[in-house]
Amino acid sequence: MKLLAVSDLHCHERSSRALVERSVDADVVIVAGDLAKVHKGLEKTIGWLRQIETPTILVPGNNETDEALREACAGWAAATVLHSESVEIGGVEFFGLGAGIPTTPWDWSFDLTEEEAERELAALPETGVLVLHSPPLGHCDRRLGGESVGSSAIAAAIERAQPRLAVCGHIHESWGERSKIGETPVANLGPEGDWFEI
Repeated sequence: MKLLAVSDLHCHERSSRALVERSVDADVVIVAGDLAKVHKGLEKTIGWLRQIETPTILVPGNNETDEALREACAGWAAATVLHSESVEIGGVEFFGLGAGIPTTPWDWSFDLTEEEAERELAALPETGVLVLHSPPLGHCDRRLGGESVGSSAIAAAIERAQPRLAVCGHIHESWGERSKIGETPVANLGPEGDWFEI
């Protein structure tokens, strides 16, 4: 199965239209959150992406809520929004968890605490694909000053369940970085994204 995965489109038209063009070669498209900018422009970004006919999984970032993303994707037949839930596509289970984790310093941000994330990730299936917005602590999560700002709950869940792949975004300074937790590859995507074979 060929996966095309991106994150943090943030209302960027060129990246969104490029994803539409590239999607024809994918079996599944993944958008790992932050389609909007501080809760603005979500409908515009989804409007560009609606041309994608390949099955597409989206999780909310911290720049849009779960509810807003589901509403914006209504009527887009290829889209499945995941937040604390899973879906099976082509015999592969995809589990999604969006939001900023741990809680960000911004009062506008859609966030979960580490405790909330731990509860939601209890249902993470083994050997599936984990679609996140926030990275696991210590992996693809460093800011410019070198500070690691990922989620300990996500790191623990990956260690426990060992999904086939974990993809994320959120920390812009770590776009394009790769890591591993046990046997699980972890990738911080960014708007250019990447291809994965599972």
